[in-house]
Amino acid sequence: MPAPLRIDVDRYSPVPLYHQIAQSIERSINDGTLAPGSMLENEVALAARLGVSRPTARQALRELVDHGLLVRRRGVGTQVAHSRIRRPVDLTSLHDDLEKSGRKPETILLEYVATEASASIAELMEVPEGTAVVTFRRLRLADGEPLALMTNTLVARLAPSEEALRTTGLYELLRAQGVHMRVARQRIGARLATASEARRLDEPARAALLTMERTAYDGAGAVIEHGYHIYRASRYIFDTTLVAR
Repeated sequence: MPAPLRIDVDRYSPVPLYHQIAQSIERSINDGTLAPGSMLENEVALAARLGVSRPTARQALRELVDHGLLVRRRGVGTQVAHSRIRRPVDLTSLHDDLEKSGRKPETILLEYVATEASASIAELMEVPEGTAVVTFRRLRLADGEPLALMTNTLVARLAPSEEALRTTGLYELLRAQGVHMRVARQRIGARLATASEARRLDEPARAALLTMERTAYDGAGAVIEHGYHIYRASRYIFDTTLVAR
């Protein structure tokens, strides 16, 4: 059921009505009146209750969606979003970080391909061309909500099984084999989502995405895995600490 929420609007204020409505809902989210997952009434009901136009109500909700405070789900409605996931830029896995933060990670395996390394893959993995490698693509969810699309490549002898990847994080599976990452080269960026990526991540077309490309090495300097991950910018933050030297 939509959460009952008192929203006062001042028609004599210079602040636009849509922004007044958005601010009132935002305050209720920030003070805990509206908990994550709470349902809100739709724009038609909101407009009728407040005596404003439907475009005004729509703009108020869109502003909160754009700021990552609300999410709209087809067939479900408008809900208060879960807080953004803050992840330190450390040599850890997303699965491990979600569990440590009290979130429930889930994985949907989208693709699993065993092949011989092409020239470009061989260069990334620092192995001879033609080496047996496995590339897999996963959709990672947090508390049932899509969060990231992850593509990883490993040499075949280290690659976990398809079944294992559906239930366990990659780095945990590697540790179970006695394989430990000691250093990584990582690049963080941003771009717009393709149509298929937006659909998988439940984002609007051409939504902003964070990107992370990482090559991880063991203590002997051998490449363990290469990953290219994309994250919903509305749900995810890379958190860093800078130290003067």
